[in-house]
Amino acid sequence: MQRKTLTAIATWMALASPAFAQQPTYAPDFSKVEIKTMEFGDRTHVLEGQGGNMTVAAARNGIILVDGKFAPLYDKITAAIAAVSPQPVKYLVNILFRGDHTGGNTPFAKNGSTVIASIKVKTRLAAGTRNFLTGVENPPASKEALPTLTYTHQFKLDLKDRIAELRHVEHAHTDGDTFTNRRYPNIDVLNGGNIKGMIAATAAYLKLANDKIRFVPGHGTLGDKAALTGHRTMLVTARDRMAKPVMDGKSEDEALAAKPYAELDTTWAPSEQASKNFVRVVYHSLTDKPDAKS
Repeated sequence: MQRKTLTAIATWMALASPAFAQQPTYAPDFSKVEIKTMEFGDRTHVLEGQGGNMTVAAARNGIILVDGKFAPLYDKITAAIAAVSPQPVKYLVNILFRGDHTGGNTPFAKNGSTVIASIKVKTRLAAGTRNFLTGVENPPASKEALPTLTYTHQFKLDLKDRIAELRHVEHAHTDGDTFTNRRYPNIDVLNGGNIKGMIAATAAYLKLANDKIRFVPGHGTLGDKAALTGHRTMLVTARDRMAKPVMDGKSEDEALAAKPYAELDTTWAPSEQASKNFVRVVYHSLTDKPDAKS
């Protein structure tokens, strides 16, 4: 039987998240959350619901699962997986450290799944983080929630009839992931994110793309090559437009007052706050020194 290669199931395929909506400030009622399943083709499905999208890639001897949402959704998630494949989840891949992507680590690990992530995801989980835009503190994860298998640049998961190539991207949304479909991205400058890295990463994705390829964003609807091309054009425009005020020594408040992305906002900003947030993160992408630890 021909072996299928699922390139970039982590940071290249199931990518980042929507504009500043990854960390809910409320407590969701998980009892009311519905996990919806969408077929992706070639024994691959996308699970949608509260938290980040999940990608289910089934092989004959196990499943590779991208992200685990929140722990209280574990039973609903496993029921949805069982409906499309009888195989166990052999690998759970974390694409980034936020709780709506890693909350399921503990229950999946307790039930035999190997949790794998970039070493930087594990480092952020173990240390705890702070959100640049909201100031919300995220405490260190428990030992049980930490990935037990890590990689630095790339890693290959090899099942009987399926290969998943994991490739780490530097300094994009955080230490390594990108692409938000139809929204400004959340560039987490406190945790390794930078608009320059997002542009470079998106260019790398486009090298993999053809007119038939589809991308699974961490949140939101599936994207195609045209959506990704438009996303990169927006990022380049935003970077270039912010370069002059930064070179002229303008402050963050002055950059906000100038409203440099007014016409972009009509397409990319779901709210005025999202527009302001994007100005702030692009400004700090070009003015802040890189995080030495990352």
